[in-house]
Amino acid sequence: MRKYYLDNIRWITVCIVALYHVVFMYNGIVSIGTVGAFHKNQWQDGILYLLYPWFMVLLFIVAGMCSRYYLEKHKIKEFIASRSLKLLVPSTLGLFVFFWVQGYISMSISNAFESIPENTPSVVNYLIMVLSGQGVLWFAQLLWFFSIVLALIAKIEKGKLYKLTEKVNTPILILLVIPVFLSGQVLNTPVVVVYRFGIYGFTYLLGYFVFAHDEVIERLSRFSIPLIITSVILGGLYLYLHFGDNYADMPVMGSPSAVAFCWSTCLAILGSFRKWGNKTNSFLKYMSSRSFGIYVFHYITLSGAALLLTKTVSMQPFVYYIIGIVTSIGGGLLLFEIISRIPVLSWFTLGIRKGKKKCSRKT
Repeated sequence: MRKYYLDNIRWITVCIVALYHVVFMYNGIVSIGTVGAFHKNQWQDGILYLLYPWFMVLLFIVAGMCSRYYLEKHKIKEFIASRSLKLLVPSTLGLFVFFWVQGYISMSISNAFESIPENTPSVVNYLIMVLSGQGVLWFAQLLWFFSIVLALIAKIEKGKLYKLTEKVNTPILILLVIPVFLSGQVLNTPVVVVYRFGIYGFTYLLGYFVFAHDEVIERLSRFSIPLIITSVILGGLYLYLHFGDNYADMPVMGSPSAVAFCWSTCLAILGSFRKWGNKTNSFLKYMSSRSFGIYVFHYITLSGAALLLTKTVSMQPFVYYIIGIVTSIGGGLLLFEIISRIPVLSWFTLGIRKGKKKCSRKT
């Protein structure tokens, strides 16, 4: 039986990621990759603090759970092949074919072209744009890497570790915040801070070995309301302690308050969606089948529109945000619908084989 609550968590979280990037594009905290803030102090930047700590951790947990369900019906070789097509191809070859456009937009936003000599060969400029064009594809790169690691682990442990975690109860799930915190302190790359191998890899494996148990999620769902309340309280505390600090880099992103808020929110969402969100209809099916496409394309449409608007018109801040939401979610969805129907290009950007026009829902 399909677990619709995971589909709903995934597409809604992807839309939240898109909303985050809308606010991020005009924030006053992190300047790299943005068009700049409207004012010195912006209350709306608080949204970034309330979203950034948990949404990618949640996506890695869900990805780990779905990897478990996939491997229950497929061989490890099929798992590696499907993940390589869906994740590795777009985040590597896709950069050369299409996502170099993101590099061009990002470099234009940061005025990077001004530092490149005019006599630089076109092929060199192109390669620079390719290297700058990964955008949100870092998630696909990390997820592919973790999938390969998981394939090796699964081949060795043969389900023994998975059986040991079946009895995990909610208090133990809460106490997992300690190893989650510790994992967040290691294997964080400098400069490009999104590559957090420690916490993302650990929570991906937790998704596979712990949260993939129906019994574990069912137990968790019984504490949905207390977990939601805890998440709200910890989110307020984290915002109070760190508003104004660089939330996207250490030490803030690895602080106890950030990790506690992150973990309580992930538990609250998993439990509450299992309890109240395990349903589907035509709209939910449509959105869940296109969540990967929205994720892949939303930033290129958002950043392209932001670059154009800030160079051509002057409007009230709320208008930029409204246009940003439309161009990120709506634009990303529209771009997916177009590209998914173009042979070859759909393979390079979405990992869609010939004859398939929808994003797989098994990521």
